[in-house]
Amino acid sequence: MNRPVRIFISTGEVSGDLQSALLIKALYRQAELLGLNLDIFALGGERMAAAGAQLLGNTSEIGSIGILESLPYVLPTLALQRRAKQQLQQTPPDIAVLVDYVSPNVAFCGYFSKHLPAVPVVYYIAPQEWIWSFSSYNTNQIIRGTDRILAIFPEEARFFEQKGGSVRWVGHPLVDRMQQAPSRDQARAALKIPADQVAIALLPASRQQEVKYLLPIIAEAARQIQAKLPQAHFWIPLSLEKYRGPIEQAIQNYGLQATVLADPNQNVLAENSLTLQAIAAADLAITKSGTVNLEIALLNVPQVVLYKIHPGTAWILGNLLNFSVPFVSPVNLVEMQPVVREFLQKQATPENLVQESLDLLLNQTRRQTMLTGYQSMQRAMGEPGVCDRVAQEILQLILTQRTK
Repeated sequence: MNRPVRIFISTGEVSGDLQSALLIKALYRQAELLGLNLDIFALGGERMAAAGAQLLGNTSEIGSIGILESLPYVLPTLALQRRAKQQLQQTPPDIAVLVDYVSPNVAFCGYFSKHLPAVPVVYYIAPQEWIWSFSSYNTNQIIRGTDRILAIFPEEARFFEQKGGSVRWVGHPLVDRMQQAPSRDQARAALKIPADQVAIALLPASRQQEVKYLLPIIAEAARQIQAKLPQAHFWIPLSLEKYRGPIEQAIQNYGLQATVLADPNQNVLAENSLTLQAIAAADLAITKSGTVNLEIALLNVPQVVLYKIHPGTAWILGNLLNFSVPFVSPVNLVEMQPVVREFLQKQATPENLVQESLDLLLNQTRRQTMLTGYQSMQRAMGEPGVCDRVAQEILQLILTQRTK
C-alpha cells in the first residue's frame, strides 16, 4: 500500500476548524501506527492547515446562524464548493469526512452519493437534527449519503440509529482537549492575575453577526458589573484577529477594565492557549452560545449564556416555521437538562446578564448548583481518547474499502 491515503475533510467556521484540526492530528497519529501515509486536503481554516491539511478553500470566516444572516455567505460558499468538487472529480479521495457545517455538508452528502458513489462518507459532529429539525430532509440526506455517523452526543446517536443510520457514539472531542488544560492557579499565574481580583472572561463572538448583535449587550453588562464590583477585570480572548478592532473599540466606548488576549502564533490547539487560560483563570464567563460553553463547563467555571439573531430571522422562525427548541447551549444539550440559563433574543439584555452574573459570583448556592450540573454533564461526554477513536473508525473504513 504505497499510494498515500487521500482524505477529504469539509467543515466551516471557527469551531469546525478547531475540531477538524484536532481530528487531523489524531489521523496522523493513528496512520503512523498502521504504517499509512496520509494526504489530507480540506475546506477549512488555518488551524487545519497548521495541523497538516492542504486547504482547497478557507471557510472559517464565512459562517453564520440564521436565515437572513446566511445570505451574504451563500455565493462565497458555493464558489468554494464548486472549486472543491472540481478537485474531487479529478482526484477522488479514499474517504470524505464531513464535520458539522450543516447546509454545505448536507449538500456534500448528496453530491458524493450521485457523483462519487464509491467514496465512503463519514459525518462527524452531525447537524443537531434531533433538536431542531424542521423536516426530515436533512436527516434523510445524511442517512442516505453516509456510510458512518460518528456521534458526539448520546441523544444524537439514538436519534440517527432510530432513523436507520449506521452510527457510533464516540464521545465529545473537547474531553481530549481539556486533559492538559491549565488549572485555575496555573492560568492566573500565567496571566498575572492578583489573588483578590475578580476575573471575568468575555466570549462574545466567533462569527461576524455575533460582533453586531452580542458584543454591545455583553459590553454594557460588563460596564454595569464593573460599577458594582470595581475590583473586576475582564479578559477577552480573540477567536479571530479581525474582531480585535470592534472589541477594542467597545472597551474604549464602555470604559471597561479589560485585556484582549490574542496568541500571535494562533496556536489555539495548544492546551495552554490563551483562550483556555482566560477561561480557566476566570471566576465567571459571559459567553455566546456555542462550543465554547462546553470548554467553560469542563473547566468548572460558572457561565452566563446568551444568543441573539436578526429580528427578521427570529420572526420567520417563530411565526412561519413554528421553530421551538428546548435548549441551544451544548451544555444543556448533552443530557437535555437546564444546567446553565440561556438568555435568548428579547431576554438577552444587559440587565438580565448583570443579575445572573452577580448571582453566580456572590451566591454560593447558585454557583454550586451549576458546578454540580457540570459534573453530570461531564460524565455523559465520554472518556478521553475521542479523537483517536474517530481516527481509527475513519482509517478502518478506508482499509475495509480497499480490501473489497
